[in-house]
Amino acid sequence: MKIAITVLLLVSIGCKNEATTPKPTASLEELQTQQYIESSVSAMWRNFKQAHPEYANEPQPNADFFHDNKEDANRLAALTVLGKKQASSSLYFLYEKYGVDLPQAGNLQIITDFEGKAQAIIKTKTVDTVAYNDISKTYAILDMGTALNALEQWKKAHQAFFESYTKDSGVQTIDSLLIVCETFETIWTKDNQ
Repeated sequence: MKIAITVLLLVSIGCKNEATTPKPTASLEELQTQQYIESSVSAMWRNFKQAHPEYANEPQPNADFFHDNKEDANRLAALTVLGKKQASSSLYFLYEKYGVDLPQAGNLQIITDFEGKAQAIIKTKTVDTVAYNDISKTYAILDMGTALNALEQWKKAHQAFFESYTKDSGVQTIDSLLIVCETFETIWTKDNQ
């Protein structure tokens, strides 16, 4: 349940998808896709642990993609692989609403493309809460993976997305909403395989 709620929360834009156990009523295509996702993610985790024995006893981290559509999810995964995307943003009120813990420094996560193919492993460095209107250009560069009009791009990309989550909650404006600002480093990529 916690993972399902986390899927709704992580927006950066962070809306993400967790590979789960297939339902007994899943179609053959769904089962094949699920097996592919699990094998890709499992293989990346196994290869990472072989190269980093200090993680040998760690459970496999969650596997998720950024955003809520194929184009953005794949673009953001590619920026993560390149080490250009180094942050993710989500809405604080959703963590409170669903009783989910905020991310913590040191957390690991496997980033996938939209189809669920493992692309990178990231490690959380910092987690802060910042009002939407107080997001800095420096943070926006980390989240967007580019310095070109980063703050303007960040606000444009996040405003409509965040508003889609707040419209049913009675929130009139997102200007003062708290944003969970998570910075991370890419510690392993598909290219390390």
